[in-house]
Amino acid sequence: EGKFYFKGSGGLVLQSYRHRTALRIAKSAILSVTTLALLGCMASERKEPTTFGPTIVSLNPCSDAVLAKVTRPGQLLAVSHFSHEVGGSSMGVAEGRRYPAVSGSVEEIARISPDIVVADVFLPPATEQAIRDLGIRVVTIGNINSVADSLLQVRQLSEVSRNIDKGQLLVRDIEDAILKFSSVLQAEAKPISAIVWQSGGIVAGDNTLIAELLRLSGFFNAAAVRGMRQADYLPLEVMLAHPPEVIFAAGEEASQEDRLLSHPALSALKDTRRVAFDSALLWCGGPTIIRALEELSQVRRELSAERQKVG
Repeated sequence: EGKFYFKGSGGLVLQSYRHRTALRIAKSAILSVTTLALLGCMASERKEPTTFGPTIVSLNPCSDAVLAKVTRPGQLLAVSHFSHEVGGSSMGVAEGRRYPAVSGSVEEIARISPDIVVADVFLPPATEQAIRDLGIRVVTIGNINSVADSLLQVRQLSEVSRNIDKGQLLVRDIEDAILKFSSVLQAEAKPISAIVWQSGGIVAGDNTLIAELLRLSGFFNAAAVRGMRQADYLPLEVMLAHPPEVIFAAGEEASQEDRLLSHPALSALKDTRRVAFDSALLWCGGPTIIRALEELSQVRRELSAERQKVG
């Protein structure tokens, strides 16, 4: 039971580590009880939803982007910290930083005191229950694997925020973008082979949102043609032996993990173009679809122009 001394007004006082530990435990217990009491008070004092709709905190970068479009000023109180980070924001860092960011702790949410928290399905059950105990509604969203999934999610979040009209506008914008880029491709005789090569050398499978966006932009997923599935690893040697016409490199070139995406050997592929692609455009739907289609279609137009010159 080790001992220690400290000097006080009464001289040297002998105490045991056991006693010191007991004091710490007691202080911790008092702090926990006080925190729970404060959170309970905050929950009981929560205001009624505003006249323009419920206030919302978003904990997912995909819902951040959608809610920024379908909510009214003052409704979206905070977004996930990902939307403040380059490479993590599906809405763009500049737009994301218009809103405060949260890491997702119960204490942060309690301080903000929204009417609704939107999170993904991987929100820990204990965290979800703690948020519900504060009297806050929790809405969870799933993964987006297609344009259809995304349109459903937009409608869901616009209903949650009580702005169905703004959700319909966003749905129309997405559908208009698809029609715009698809109509440009009608004159093209042949899709272009492409691979989305992600961090660590993995590829995008066929049953994914980015694979559908490739098709809508006039490409076909060369990884799927090879029988590769989502998150399969594609070695550099295989890429060099059987290259597609376009490699969309979705990673950080400066990263040690992603150095193979910019390997010098790729420059020897004379009939293959390597294009840096924002990895934040891979997973989210909503307005992200429009941005992704614009980038993919720009590459498609440039390649079509080159083909015409050669022809």
